[in-house]
Amino acid sequence: MAFRKKAHFILAHNPDILVIQECEHPDKLFFSDDATKPTNILWFGQNLNKGLAVFSYNNFHIIPLEDHNENIRHVIPISVTSPEIDFNMFAIWANNPLDIEGAYIEQVWKAVTYYDKLLINTKTILIGDFNSNRIWDRKGRLNNHENIVNLLEQKGIHSTYHFHHKQLQGLEAHPTFYMYRHENKPYHIDYCFASKDIMSKIETCTVGDYYFWKTCSDHMPLILTFSLHNFR
Repeated sequence: MAFRKKAHFILAHNPDILVIQECEHPDKLFFSDDATKPTNILWFGQNLNKGLAVFSYNNFHIIPLEDHNENIRHVIPISVTSPEIDFNMFAIWANNPLDIEGAYIEQVWKAVTYYDKLLINTKTILIGDFNSNRIWDRKGRLNNHENIVNLLEQKGIHSTYHFHHKQLQGLEAHPTFYMYRHENKPYHIDYCFASKDIMSKIETCTVGDYYFWKTCSDHMPLILTFSLHNFR
C-alpha cells in the first residue's frame, strides 16, 4: 500500500513494466519532480486505496484487452507493445472476497479456464500475487495450485522463477512474502509464468532481499529482465 511513498525504490531499477498490488487509485498518486513518469497507468479495483495497478515506461504501452472479465478479480488481460516487442500479459492480484467459490487461487483457475484461447497464443506472461503455494493444496480439489501449474504447462507456459533457479513448486528457496513482515514466516506466493518463446529470453530472475525491502512491504519484488534480441 501507499505506493506513492515508496515508488522511488523500484523506479531505481528503471522498469519497463510494473505490476503493483494494493496500489492506490491514480488520482491519489503523486511523484516527485525527478521521478520517471509512466507512459501509461492502468488501475483496477473497488477500494480507491487498494487496487491493482500496472505502469509502463520507456516507450512501452499497455491497454486492457476487450476480453476482460471484471468478475474475475483481479486477473487482467493486457496488450503490451513497444517498438521492439508485443505480447499479452495477465496482471494478477488474486483477491476476491465476494466469491463464495474461493477468494484467492480460485480466481486464477477461473481466469486460466475463461481465457483459454488467449493462453494458446505465444508471447504470453502471467505475473503477480497468486496468493497461493503448493503447500496449501487440498487433496481432491480441482482449482488448487498444482493443478493450475499443470494446466499452464500443458499450454507451454511455465514459471520463470522455477525454471531459472531450478526449483520445485512448494520447495522454493526464495520467499516472496513474509507474513506480518516477520522473517520466520516466509512463503513464496508471487509468480511470473511465461510461454516458451519468452522463457528463452530470460536474462535474470531475482527476488528482492528481505532486509532491504521489508520497510516497504511484506512482499518482496519479483524482478525479471528479458532480452529483446530477435523477440518478434
